Amino acid sequence: MNSIQNRRVLSGMRPTGALHLGNYHGALRNWVDLQYQYDCFFFVADWHALTTGYEDTGSLESNVWEVVKDWLAAGLNPGACSIFIQSHVPEHAELHLLLSMITPLGWLERVPSYKDQIEQLSDKDLGTYGFLGYPLLQSADILLYRAQYVPVGEDQVAHVEMTREIARRFNHLFGRESDLEQKVQRALKQLGSRTAGQYEALRKKYQEKGDAGSLDKARLMVEGDARLSLADRERLLSHLEGTGRTILVEPQVLLTPTPKLPGLDGRKMSKSYGNTIAMREEPDEVARKLKAMPTDPARVRRTDPGDPDKCPVFDLHRLYTPEDTRARLTEGCKTAGIGCIECKKPLIDAVVSEITAFRDRAREFEDSPDLIRNVVREGCEKARDAARRTMAEVTEAVGMDYL
Repeated sequence: MNSIQNRRVLSGMRPTGALHLGNYHGALRNWVDLQYQYDCFFFVADWHALTTGYEDTGSLESNVWEVVKDWLAAGLNPGACSIFIQSHVPEHAELHLLLSMITPLGWLERVPSYKDQIEQLSDKDLGTYGFLGYPLLQSADILLYRAQYVPVGEDQVAHVEMTREIARRFNHLFGRESDLEQKVQRALKQLGSRTAGQYEALRKKYQEKGDAGSLDKARLMVEGDARLSLADRERLLSHLEGTGRTILVEPQVLLTPTPKLPGLDGRKMSKSYGNTIAMREEPDEVARKLKAMPTDPARVRRTDPGDPDKCPVFDLHRLYTPEDTRARLTEGCKTAGIGCIECKKPLIDAVVSEITAFRDRAREFEDSPDLIRNVVREGCEKARDAARRTMAEVTEAVGMDYL
């Protein structure tokens, strides 16, 4: 078994409607692998969709179901991961609200994508708190599930780092219990006098001499003792290191490979460019689109040699075509031994084969709408269970568990 089995991963996507191959290769393909290595929670970020599209929600519901359908078509297995809808777990909003009380405004204003998106979406009115605060909502999404890992590309690393800062700030403000010493002593009694003595000796050695080996031994002792509750385990770990209790877990970045996937015009595949191939597109339409895709502009005539490094079609070949076939096509292109239509044929066959598999997996959910709704209902229940446990500790730490 993988040593990191059951460590938690969380990720989500905005519901923009049916997904395309850029979405699949940029994120979904990695999610399919992760679900068998980690305890994965994947959510449709419908509240996030409102941060830039609040004025028109008419297609929001259908977009949500199209996204979930594509996730299942890609190979997400409800038996191996939890699939849910953000707005159906109201604890996301509750934690977001509490975090907004302690998050400095400057932290939100310095998020790299904030000004970039305002410029890119200049046709929209983004002078709202929802847009300014969307990185904080992202942080709440992650911290709510105590996710150890967040799979992101390099452009999203700054968001995860801000989440870590927010967790540290919250833990610093609320992680120090007034009766921590008494609770630590009660927890030590559960370990028995011998184990408690070993713990204290290792703690003293670490805190007085900085012995990292003693810290590691004490951590293993605490983490492996089934007699301790989760809260007591965290108290002993924080007491060991001389810090406050960890209430919100600082997530780690799980950098994911993001292969270059050009759209049909050579630019990045994006709905805003109208250059996409949908994951469940009709095979004949896929073939038509790829046949019309531009190649190396220097190949004006069939007899002109080409340069695969200047041809966007070859970026797709690198994802879809076996190395030996690709080598043959490269040689044929450079020597004008083959034409562009012949070069595209194995690519068309590979893409159509992949999309046909997506379409086949999605068919059972298209034929039975209740099936997909049950998948999401079960995922929402699992997500709410995890979210409630976190919020119980958060509200207790803040001092708002009045009843």
